Amino acid sequence: MKTSIPQEELLRSGHQACQGCASTVAMRYALKGLGRRTIIVVPACCWTVISGAAPNSSLDVPLLHAPFASAAATACGVKAGLQARGDEETTVMVWAGDGSTYDIGLQSWSGAAERGEDMLYVCYDNEAYMNTGVQRSGATPMGVWTMTTPDGNRRPKKDLDALLEAHHISYAATASIAYPEDFVRKFAKARAIKGFRFIRVFSPCPPGWKYDPDKTVDLARLAVLTGVFPLYEIEAGAFRLNLAPAKLKPLAEYLAPQGRYKGLDPEALAREQGSVTERWQRLLARKAAS
Repeated sequence: MKTSIPQEELLRSGHQACQGCASTVAMRYALKGLGRRTIIVVPACCWTVISGAAPNSSLDVPLLHAPFASAAATACGVKAGLQARGDEETTVMVWAGDGSTYDIGLQSWSGAAERGEDMLYVCYDNEAYMNTGVQRSGATPMGVWTMTTPDGNRRPKKDLDALLEAHHISYAATASIAYPEDFVRKFAKARAIKGFRFIRVFSPCPPGWKYDPDKTVDLARLAVLTGVFPLYEIEAGAFRLNLAPAKLKPLAEYLAPQGRYKGLDPEALAREQGSVTERWQRLLARKAAS
């Protein structure tokens, strides 16, 4: 089967991720879209470990570790250094989890976005602080078990996409490993655009979400087909819905394989289904108006 995905591999074997980790597949696809002229900045997150300890690395591009709260600020400095050397071609990418993005490092990327810094910020969203043992983050959905919400999270997930759009950035997109060509295309597009770009990647986590590791891609696909994680992009204010199923699958199909949702009662499930449906209808209306 022919594919438009580049063949060059910039993520080596031997990384230290958990079995079934979606973020490793995401990194592989991201680098296929960005190419070798990429520098990665990683704050405290799973990828602090996954990339490997010096002098070894699973990545075939430069990687710089940064404190939890300052990845975007660090990336700004890296980009300024490249520009001082006359290098306008190398892409500087922050690769951060949701803990850093939604919470601890929010002010850093918000400042970079407001200033229009020339960088790509990627959040691999696994909906909790997974590296430190599955604690709730601002990305954790309502009703989900974590070590700090043993009876289920009582607050809705922060609407990061709306917050991003309010910054009027050059490019914003969502991406899923279940749709690799769409994924790689978006990263290649982000490489070619100047200014602040942001891609939120859906990243299922077997130990944190309590599902079998071989179901990672299936769950990623179900998240899209149930409307939990719509695929879209916003370029210079123009909205585009990349995949619009004729009819969404029931939310229960996505939740059932995940042990973190076992405490969700039928009433709570109905509320969550209503929330997903309402948001999907808003996206369809926006698609029709664009």
